[in-house]
Amino acid sequence: MRSTIERRTVDLSAYPDLVVIYLGMRVNALSGLKTVFGFGPKIARSVAAAPDGLLLHEDLMFSLFPPHLGMRQYWQDFDSLERWARSDPHREWWQQFVRNSGGTGFWHEAYFMRGGMEAVYDDMVKATGFLKFAPVQPARGAMFSARGRASKSGEAAIAAPVAEHDLYAGRPGTGGAV
Repeated sequence: MRSTIERRTVDLSAYPDLVVIYLGMRVNALSGLKTVFGFGPKIARSVAAAPDGLLLHEDLMFSLFPPHLGMRQYWQDFDSLERWARSDPHREWWQQFVRNSGGTGFWHEAYFMRGGMEAVYDDMVKATGFLKFAPVQPARGAMFSARGRASKSGEAAIAAPVAEHDLYAGRPGTGGAV
């Protein structure tokens, strides 16, 4: 029996360090609508600037009610992704978000061609992805940064947008100075 389906595949040998990252933002409160929809134009401008190492960006919708929007990005390598995430405009977005999530929850999951995965979930009121089945632990110490969670060796070329100590200093029960 002959198939009418055209099957294709891809040769990824030119991308040995490929990283695929899914990112999402879910509305947790009415105020989150403004936050989520305010990011659309910012992300579009950022993608249009063609950051070094970004191969492809795709917008996604995980649910309409409540709004849970996201994206999938393909990066040439982890260093390119990390450099972008620690530079403006992303650095500014992240610094604002960790001060006030604006009625939203945020998450990302990254998958590495050479093996390994890592994820983080901030203010997610409903479990998604790995959070639904894997043991949960605080994103502290070695688990604070994507580099640590992914067990990537070496030092980041650019400092993190927010230092762990600065984020948790003065919060009871977090190990920071009170």
